[in-house]
Amino acid sequence: MTGAFPVVAALVLAAAGCSSAGPAPEDAGHPAGTVVRVPEDFATVQKAVDVAREGDTVLVGPGTYRESVRVARRDVVLRGTDRSAVVFDGGLKLANGITVTGPGSVVENLTVHGYLANGVLFTGVTDEKLQQRGAGGSAYDPLDTARFPPVEGFRATRVTSYNNGLYGIYAFDARGGVIEDSYASGHADSGIYVGQCKPCDTLVRGNTVERNAVGIELTNASDNLSILGNRAAGNRVGVTVNSNDLEALAPQRGAVIAGNVVVDNNAADSPQQADGGFGIGIGIGGGTANRVERNLVRGNRAAGVIVTDPSGHPASGNRVEGNQVDGNGTDLVLASADPGNCFGGNRPGTQSPDGLEAAAACGGPARGPLAAGRASAVQAPPGVPFSQVPAPPAQPSLADPAAPARAATGLPGAVDPAAYPLPADAGALPPRPAG
Repeated sequence: MTGAFPVVAALVLAAAGCSSAGPAPEDAGHPAGTVVRVPEDFATVQKAVDVAREGDTVLVGPGTYRESVRVARRDVVLRGTDRSAVVFDGGLKLANGITVTGPGSVVENLTVHGYLANGVLFTGVTDEKLQQRGAGGSAYDPLDTARFPPVEGFRATRVTSYNNGLYGIYAFDARGGVIEDSYASGHADSGIYVGQCKPCDTLVRGNTVERNAVGIELTNASDNLSILGNRAAGNRVGVTVNSNDLEALAPQRGAVIAGNVVVDNNAADSPQQADGGFGIGIGIGGGTANRVERNLVRGNRAAGVIVTDPSGHPASGNRVEGNQVDGNGTDLVLASADPGNCFGGNRPGTQSPDGLEAAAACGGPARGPLAAGRASAVQAPPGVPFSQVPAPPAQPSLADPAAPARAATGLPGAVDPAAYPLPADAGALPPRPAG
């Protein structure tokens, strides 16, 4: 969590939403076949979702849907027929756009905006009051993982999420998932968030995050977690990896961040980052055993890649290798006293402390603590309200929305970070590797 929760908590607590009390009887008005259509079969998305059976697709036609939807049944695919024309609009009154607690369920090819908490939430937290308060952080008992085991299996594909009060696409207490080919902007906390999972077994690939307080955030998210081929540009902070005692399962460990474009994260026309971060490309705060490799990190005014020790959680065993890190305020910064972090082959211009790559070389001899490095001093400008960030342009839709859908089972499948090379173009989303 970056701390934005208290800003909207009071408003969210007053927003009960429009979701139903629970799924309707399974056969109540179910149409023939495995596709339930909105508005042809049901006027609201929630009614269609309540009737849907395990393995069904709820196919939503063009329109603006002013409702909060809860997907509680397993293996349901909620799909729009047109990504830009199927719009869930919270009107700055409702808490969450789409909340998924059903294992193996999917949200794809639609837009969600104007909610006080989250655009799309995948979570094992089934208490609706906690969901409305953001699901994580100070609204959730960080020790009570037995009460809310993680939801197993989730997928968000070609989702546009913008101008929501906390997170755009939020996987909390969820594992076995994929967030892909989506777009998130204008969020007061982060565009894409993966938190409180161990093992996460999650892949975040091919997404674009812009004009958020934080582009992509990982908090207490550990093991088999891959952040590959994304573009984080024009946020206040591009990518963060954190350990935080407001959630369970600290410390964080074992993420791979590779093949991403992380550039120009100095946007004044973005919500203010609650901890004051600004001008940072990739930041590791108390994370352990992470790999940051083959990323293009450029134009971030404070720091390109920075490793720090928050209170109670020293960063340890992180490897920062083979990145193109240039044109930042300070390209590489090690502000952790732990001698287990290493840097190598990053092509930086500036390093803090001086000679960092030589002193903390990966595969080098054992060493003691180094003098703490520092990022370049940058004053964060005032932020703008999340609701006032400009709406994004239309994003690519599914080629064939009528094609058979697939539930989120067996994810993320085989993941090969080595297939994601160092990006060559700072102005574009990295291409998806073949296969």
